[in-house]
Amino acid sequence: MVDRAVSDQVIALADAIEAKAIPGIVELVPTFRSLMIHYDPLRVDAADLKAAVEPLLGGKGAVSHRARLFTLPVAYGSDFGPDLAEVAERTGHSQDDVVRLHTAVTYHVYTLGFLPGYPYMGDGPEELSLPRRESPRLRVPMGSVCIAFRQAGVYSLESPGGWHLLGRTPVRLFDTRRENAVLLAPGDKIRFEPVSHDSYASLAEAAAAGHLDIRPTGVPS
Repeated sequence: MVDRAVSDQVIALADAIEAKAIPGIVELVPTFRSLMIHYDPLRVDAADLKAAVEPLLGGKGAVSHRARLFTLPVAYGSDFGPDLAEVAERTGHSQDDVVRLHTAVTYHVYTLGFLPGYPYMGDGPEELSLPRRESPRLRVPMGSVCIAFRQAGVYSLESPGGWHLLGRTPVRLFDTRRENAVLLAPGDKIRFEPVSHDSYASLAEAAAAGHLDIRPTGVPS
């Protein structure tokens, strides 16, 4: 189930648990509709953990999640987005309209998975909603920006994949050279900004050298 209200509740619960700093919790993993809590049973037993978490359910004591807003540059079409023309044809839009519709939305990061740092995002424009490709690709380049149904994603590493590729970003969502290798987190907001293919080349060169510094530009309203 993909439901923004449910996602907000999951993320608020994760924030509340983190703020309470319950001993023994190792990691919190927000998903589309649930929260996985990894804990050390040598430090806290299940009954005590349940007793600590239950008062936080339903928003009681929840901390407002301060989402970060990232703007990712994207080179659309050509070899960067080999499915752009097909998406345009199947949805009855021009390629320029597909780019306009895709960049008009502020996307919500629901969860991370599939690959390290890969964001499952929503909610894309209904006008571009298409099922996954019938024939998945064996190799999708790192940074490929993709859509399926009303979801969007960015391949954080080269991988097989069956989503429609619209473009590519030079931003590395997973980079072990950073202090925090994973750039995004559930609850973050993403906007895509078109750039020329020449601009992409220079940005990709900077990213490869570890000099492309992408920071949150603010907190969306």
